[in-house]
Amino acid sequence: MARTNETTPLLLNEPVQDTEAHQKPKTITPLPKFQLGIVSCMKLVEPLAYAQIFPYINEYIRYLGVTDNPKRIGFYSGSVESAFALFQLVAIYHMAKLSDRIGRRPVLFTGVAGVGIATMLFGLSTSFPMLIAIRALAGLCSGNSAVALSVVGELTDETNVGLAMSIFGVSWPIGSIIGPLVGGGLSNPAARHHWLDWPLLRRFPYFLPGAVSGTLTLTAVFIGYLFLKETLPKKLRSRRSTGATIHSSMDITAPDEDQKPLTMRELLSIPIIFNLAGSGFALSFLTTGFEVLFALYSYTAVENGGLGFPPAKIGYALSVSGILLVLLQVLFMPWLLRTFDKAKMFNVTMSLFLFLYPLLAILNPIARSGYDEATGKLDPSTNALLWAVIVVILIFARFANLGFGLSMVLTKEHCPNPASLGVSNGAITFVMSMARATGPAFASSMFAFCVDRNLLGGFAWVIPMIFITLGGMYQASRVTKMRAESK
Repeated sequence: MARTNETTPLLLNEPVQDTEAHQKPKTITPLPKFQLGIVSCMKLVEPLAYAQIFPYINEYIRYLGVTDNPKRIGFYSGSVESAFALFQLVAIYHMAKLSDRIGRRPVLFTGVAGVGIATMLFGLSTSFPMLIAIRALAGLCSGNSAVALSVVGELTDETNVGLAMSIFGVSWPIGSIIGPLVGGGLSNPAARHHWLDWPLLRRFPYFLPGAVSGTLTLTAVFIGYLFLKETLPKKLRSRRSTGATIHSSMDITAPDEDQKPLTMRELLSIPIIFNLAGSGFALSFLTTGFEVLFALYSYTAVENGGLGFPPAKIGYALSVSGILLVLLQVLFMPWLLRTFDKAKMFNVTMSLFLFLYPLLAILNPIARSGYDEATGKLDPSTNALLWAVIVVILIFARFANLGFGLSMVLTKEHCPNPASLGVSNGAITFVMSMARATGPAFASSMFAFCVDRNLLGGFAWVIPMIFITLGGMYQASRVTKMRAESK
C-alpha cells in the first residue's frame, strides 16, 4: 500500500506510469445528478430547521416572559440558538463513525427524521427549559452532517468533486433562504392573518413555522428512503459479492482492504488537517455569530442599540441574502475552483470578517441619526442609507460563506486515505459544530453585556470578533503555505 501523509491527495492510489500520460488532461467523470440531488435535498432541511427560528426567537422569548428586561433577551435567545449546535457536537463524530460501520442510509434517515419531529415540537414550547430541550433534540439528530458530506465524496472523484461540492453547497443557502422566510412569514399568524385565526395558533403563536419546516423535513426523508442508494464502499462490495448490480454513475472506488479509518487524534496530528480544523472553527464561529448578531441587532430597539425591525423584515433580509449565496454557489463557485488556488480563496473568505463586524456596528449610529422617537420611524434618507449599508454587509457575509465549500474540498483533497473520508469529514464538521455551539451564545451574550454596560458606546462586542478573525486568518494562511510547499 502506498504511503500517505498530510499532503497526499485523496484517491491517488495508483502510481504514475509515465510523465507523458500523467500530463494528459483527465476526462471529467459525469456527475450522478439524481443521487446528488437527493442527498442535497436531505442536507437542505438542516439549515432550514436551524435558521427558521432566527426571525422570531427574540420575540418568542419575550412572549414567554423569560425576562422583563429587553436588553437581556440576547442572553436567553443565544442559549436557545447554541443548544442546537452543542448537542450536534455531541453526536456528529459518533454518527460519522457509525455510518462507516453500518452504512450511510440508516444514519442519514434516522437523523433527518428526528430533526423534523423536533422542529415540529419547537413551537409548542411553553417555557424556556422546554425551548432548550427541544432545540437540543434537534441538534442531537443533526449530527449526520458529515455523513451527507461522505455520500457526496463517495459519489465523486477528483475530476468532478469541485462541481459536486458547489451543487451540494447550494443546499445550505437554499435552506437559509426558506428558513427565515418561513419563520418570519408564519410566526404569530393568528394576529396577522384573519384566515389563520385558529384557536391552536392563538394558543401557540410560533407553532406554524416549525410545523411547516418539520413537514418539509419529513418529506425529504421519505424521498430519500425511496431513491437514495447506499454509497459506503464495503457495503457496495458486499452487494457485488451477492450479485447485486450498482448503477454505473455510482461506480465508487473502494479503499484497499488493509486501509483503516484513522482516529480523531491521528487525523489532527496531520498538520494540514489540524489547520483546516482550526480555520474551520473560526469560520463557523464567525458565521454563526454574525447570523445571530444580525437578527438580535435588527430586533433590538433603536434606543437600546439596535434597528427595531419586526421579525418579518428580519426574515426577508436574511432570505434575500441567501438567494445571493445560491447564485454565488451555482454561477461562480465552479469557476473559482477551476481558476484560483482553493487555499488562497479560503483565506480571502476568512479576511472578509475584518470588514463585516465593524460595518455591522455602524448601523445603529446611522439609524439614530434619522430616528424619530415620537413615531418610532426613520426619515426616508436615513432609511435608504441604512439599507444600502445592510446590502453591503449581507453581500460580504455571503461571500464569506463560500469558505465552507472550500473547506470541504480541501478536506477531501488532503484526507490521508479513502477509508478515512467519513471520519475526516466528521472531524472537520465536529470542530465546526463546536464553534456553532459556542458562537451564538458568545456573540449574543457579548452584545447584551456591552449594550447593558454601554461599553465603548455599546459596540465593544466587535473587538473579540476581530481577534477571532485574525486567528482564523493565521490558520488559513498555514494551509496555503503547506499546499505551496507540497507542490
